[in-house]
Amino acid sequence: MINKLKTFLDGVQSEFKKISWPSYEELKGSTWVVLGMSAFIAVVLFALDKVMSVLVLNVIMGR
Repeated sequence: MINKLKTFLDGVQSEFKKISWPSYEELKGSTWVVLGMSAFIAVVLFALDKVMSVLVLNVIMGR
């Protein structure tokens, strides 16, 4: 059991050495892209929700 764990952790350490980590500037850029797209999608979903609720109220309630 201990040998299996040691072998696994050695493999994890070996794989971590192969990772190409982003630079700080790349990380900041990617973070802004994710935040921007999240905000954009939130606005689009908000707008769709408002449009759909008006349509549903008009059709179902007959307003």
